[in-house]
Amino acid sequence: MSKRGNTSGTKAPRAGRGLGGLSVSDLRKELAKRERRVGALLRKRERIMAKVRSLDATIAEHGGSARAGGLAIRRRPKNDMNLVDALAKVLDGKTMSVTEVSQAVQDFGYKTTSPSFRTIVNQTLINSGKFKRVARGQYTAK
Repeated sequence: MSKRGNTSGTKAPRAGRGLGGLSVSDLRKELAKRERRVGALLRKRERIMAKVRSLDATIAEHGGSARAGGLAIRRRPKNDMNLVDALAKVLDGKTMSVTEVSQAVQDFGYKTTSPSFRTIVNQTLINSGKFKRVARGQYTAK
């Protein structure tokens, strides 16, 4: 008995040999076999994709959304004006803290899904040039 436990007496194919030792006739048979397998796999794929499309429709009926891979798509909300303009309208003639202005701009109708919206507002107030820092954490429109 060999170290690999092959007791059948047949010689195992050499690693890396591949299809190189086959005749042309055997190669044609192998090619036909693989083409049939591809056809069967494509049909199976189409059946699965039909199920996925059905699941996507069901998810959409329940108010969700999905994309290839099944991950939810996070869509950005559509706003009538950009954040700088919304901040300018909210801060016009007022002085507010970053937290107050981030809440006020959302109350004004600005939509966001950002979990760190306050940070975005803070960066916008600092970098836009349309706002003046009155005191630490307090801003007004210029």
